[in-house]
Amino acid sequence: MKEGIHPQYNEIEVTCACGNKFMSGSTSREIKVEVCSKCHPFYTGSKRLMVEAGGQVDKFKKKYGIK
Repeated sequence: MKEGIHPQYNEIEVTCACGNKFMSGSTSREIKVEVCSKCHPFYTGSKRLMVEAGGQVDKFKKKYGIK
């Protein structure tokens, strides 16, 4: 590899909107994310299954009076 052409790779602290902080490597000085593994619905188990989401069309029709 050529020397002097690559950005500096540092260990940084990543901050999530939920307040969780963890270490990662990046060429950026800081990273702020909206969703992390502590608050993402897929990882926390709060993800709704498609079976539970059934009836969305019926709810829409009921709400807006479409028959």
